[in-house]
Amino acid sequence: MVDYSPALMTDMYEYTMLDAALKDGTANRPCVFEIFTRHLPAGRRYGVLAGTGRILDALEHFHLDDDDLAFLADRKIVSRETLDWLKDFRFTGSIKGYREGEMLFPNSPVLQVEGTFGECTLLETLLLSILNYDSAVASAASRMVSAAKDRPCMDMGGRRTNEWAAVAAARAAVVGGFQGTANLLAAQLYGLKAIGTAAHCFTLVHDSEREAFESQINALGKSTTLLVDTYNIEEAVKTAVEVAGPDLGGVRIDSGDLAAMAQRVRNELDALGATSTTITVTNDLDEYALAALQTAPVDSYGVGTMLVTGSGAPTCAMVYKLTERENADGIMEPVAKKSKDKATVPGRKLAYRSYEYNLADCEHVISGSESKLADFHAPEDWKDLLVQYVNHGEINHDYQGHDAIVNAHNYRAKALAELPITAQSLMKGDPAIPTETTVL
Repeated sequence: MVDYSPALMTDMYEYTMLDAALKDGTANRPCVFEIFTRHLPAGRRYGVLAGTGRILDALEHFHLDDDDLAFLADRKIVSRETLDWLKDFRFTGSIKGYREGEMLFPNSPVLQVEGTFGECTLLETLLLSILNYDSAVASAASRMVSAAKDRPCMDMGGRRTNEWAAVAAARAAVVGGFQGTANLLAAQLYGLKAIGTAAHCFTLVHDSEREAFESQINALGKSTTLLVDTYNIEEAVKTAVEVAGPDLGGVRIDSGDLAAMAQRVRNELDALGATSTTITVTNDLDEYALAALQTAPVDSYGVGTMLVTGSGAPTCAMVYKLTERENADGIMEPVAKKSKDKATVPGRKLAYRSYEYNLADCEHVISGSESKLADFHAPEDWKDLLVQYVNHGEINHDYQGHDAIVNAHNYRAKALAELPITAQSLMKGDPAIPTETTVL
């Protein structure tokens, strides 16, 4: 695996701000930063939060070694005093936010980071790059899973994005409801189900399609899935059943009118006695294509390009903003931007979701000073959306690793089921529930 420092996955101005703040004394001011998005991608009804587990993984290694410090010194990015400050840097603040797999909406405070200005400002780019991409993929995956109904979706997008983004996308796709991935590094790192058999080149390298099928079955057994659209699909299906027998595991179709071809292939398989052989389809699928295939006799889907690009929305437009800081008198004070179209809500946040008849009807964001929030008492039937990820530098490991991904996968399904049914519509519309912000 590439050896790199998450502490350099930053924009340069995070270090130059740190340098200046250390010199003027504001670097040690306690602060609260918040990540949120002002809007969902056009027409989307909800988003899915993903990436918090990867953030915790990165935080464990967020420090600079001698080579990193030498790089900062050689480029004259920071002063000698700041290099000394960075030498033993570890994040000692606290982080809370929405759990992975949770539904998100405009102005949902999905992550809140509390610590000194110096340590919090260094995290901005890393946190945003992870949450923006992973949540975009998980949100697209969730829409695809809804459109696919009960048929499993698998990630096949590795060759359609950056090699490291492919690993992140595989993980986020599973959070979003997918069942597995073709990416072996993602499967290894996160304990995901790995899938895959053969491409068209495997058929083409053999002297005949029959020889290719015989080779694959000899190597992988009759339960394998044979790719049947290299030449003539009808002939390929016939050959596949002749070679493997009626116990052939599956066939894959990667071109043409997928619904029509799946129907013909299903009928042919049944006529040949291969009634339990499954059909997988691939070929530039997105949620709309999956919805169009709902009546086709398809058993599973492989999704690539549109998954890893967020199905047209490759980012969630999340931002990282300072909402509270200690003032010159040592008192914590809510702060906010007033910029046109970019104003922010001052103060740290609480977040809840209310329900009527077991369906979510509103997101409630409560903002204010720490003391005012401490006195706020939410109605008993409101669901608290925030969990503690890091407490004064101590990471909650319950939100890392394979089990955390499985929990997020299951939680997403539950959280989506609690939204009004319009959330699953593929037609453009407003967010499934409104967000009400109250400043105390």
